[in-house]
Amino acid sequence: MRRVAKLSAACLATAALALSATACGKTSSDDASSSSSGGAKGGIKIGLAYDVGGRGDRSFNDSAARGADKAEKQFGGSIKELTAKTSDTEPDREQRLQDLADAGYNPIVAVGYAYAPSVQKIAAKYPKTSFGIVDSVVDGKNVDSITFTEEQSSYLAGVAAALKTKKNHIGFIGGVDNPLIKKFQAGYVQGVHDTNPKVKVDVQYLSHGQDTSGFSSPDKGQQAAQGMLDNGADVIYTAAGSSGTGAIEAVNGVKGAWAIGVDSDQYNIPGMEKYKSSILTSAVKNVDVGVFDFIQSVKNGKPLAGNNVYSLAKGGVSLATSGGFLKDIQPKLDAAKQKIVDGKIKVKTTP
Repeated sequence: MRRVAKLSAACLATAALALSATACGKTSSDDASSSSSGGAKGGIKIGLAYDVGGRGDRSFNDSAARGADKAEKQFGGSIKELTAKTSDTEPDREQRLQDLADAGYNPIVAVGYAYAPSVQKIAAKYPKTSFGIVDSVVDGKNVDSITFTEEQSSYLAGVAAALKTKKNHIGFIGGVDNPLIKKFQAGYVQGVHDTNPKVKVDVQYLSHGQDTSGFSSPDKGQQAAQGMLDNGADVIYTAAGSSGTGAIEAVNGVKGAWAIGVDSDQYNIPGMEKYKSSILTSAVKNVDVGVFDFIQSVKNGKPLAGNNVYSLAKGGVSLATSGGFLKDIQPKLDAAKQKIVDGKIKVKTTP
């Protein structure tokens, strides 16, 4: 979940307040930002290859940025950031990673499943450089695959939606119709129906196949959410990167309706203040934890490799409680969480 091509008026108006005080959604590697802590002796040179939207998407990429920022602050050194474009080809992604490797950045973190083939290729060319990739599994001695059980936090979001709906009618909006986002849908719908089989779930994807605009178009998110609201839904979960800001904006205009955010705790994201009263919760994916763990391992001389899975049991995913809107149903959410952790509930990864 990730991306930004068009931004809603709210995002544009508050771009300066985007997380870590960076621009809202750079869209090209030519515009890529870089930052430095002053290059303290013994510091670490961190290379970040963002998915579309980059730092400032208020969701997936921002979470990765938080992990790198924490590492830079703790270890010293510098961060170089390059950001994908919606028009990227495989050679574009390869070149982005190669540019970071040639410039001596180590580790290099590729943020998003789209980088999988390029990480596979470039990591083999630079065996002394450690590569991390978020949301995909790449086999390589110098590759740390940072993956999450998104379906588990989405299940809890579904439980919350089923308990909060007044109309027994809710919605799910996915950014791009692909296996990763299907995990969000699968967990959500299962959580809903395990809680109340009578609840109807509308499902809509904003783009399909190689078209990734669904992760970067708040206007599409807003239109999809408005359509669901008009059709009678009163809780809408959007797993669509920055497109989710548009969905939250649409929900905010309807009395009694709730939005569920994704990846970051969107209730607490700068620039989202005016929508707080409508954000029921967020299915959080702690990309920052995975990114920090990887960078720290490289700093300590023992780079992580293989597939490191961040689950609900390990705190890798969670359901946000900011705003206090879940207090009345928290015992039921806690019970559902414990059943997942104990293995009594097996959450599906496909619809």
